[in-house]
Amino acid sequence: MGKNLQSGGQLRPIDLARGHGLSTQAVRNYEEAGILPAADRTAHGYRTYTPSHARALAAFLALVPGHGHATATAIMRAVNAGALDAAFRCVDESHARLLEDRRTLQAVERALRDLTPATAAAPAPGAAPPRAAGLFIGPLARQLGIRPATLRAWERAGLVRPRRDPVTGYRVYDEADVRDVRMAHQLRRGGYLLEQIAPLITQVRAAGGPGPLEGALGDWHRRLSARGRALLSGAAELEAYLRERG
Repeated sequence: MGKNLQSGGQLRPIDLARGHGLSTQAVRNYEEAGILPAADRTAHGYRTYTPSHARALAAFLALVPGHGHATATAIMRAVNAGALDAAFRCVDESHARLLEDRRTLQAVERALRDLTPATAAAPAPGAAPPRAAGLFIGPLARQLGIRPATLRAWERAGLVRPRRDPVTGYRVYDEADVRDVRMAHQLRRGGYLLEQIAPLITQVRAAGGPGPLEGALGDWHRRLSARGRALLSGAAELEAYLRERG
């Protein structure tokens, strides 16, 4: 029978599995995947593990929430192969992705803030209500200081979907279209690519405008914070495993 972790003795697959609510098959699968170092075998062919294997399993399970299963696997394989630079590069890339996601969120929030004065301004007293016809491409392009060709490119990329005037055939941008164009303009000025902007515009459309997105943005903040904390927890367990390996 295997000894406990504190004794420094041998451990069975069931000993590793029980501590994390896993099956013994999962432990064997992790070993075969390179997540755990190769186990020794008894004279009868049974696997025997050590506290170092237990530490490796704890490190992997702590890495998964922040890095994802594939990256956590790559980190552990690299560590077990002695390729620490490759492992640390994987860690760095996950932190870089989190930072980029934070910057994207900030850009979306800035773009939505910048939309408010332009789209919510009240008409002057006695002024006629805005025409339902909306804006043609030329006036809208001049408002933003861009070329009409840019608006046409954004339309091809799916960022905006103006209707056509039934008489002239010209593009007509209604209030929602102008909102989408302004948001795209802000994000482009922030350096974002059209393929990065398109899904954000889709979210605004699905929410019915920027207002209902406040709850989604708050949830986005919470998820990014959770990822950041998970990366810290994973790093602590990984460092403990590296110390265990000596």
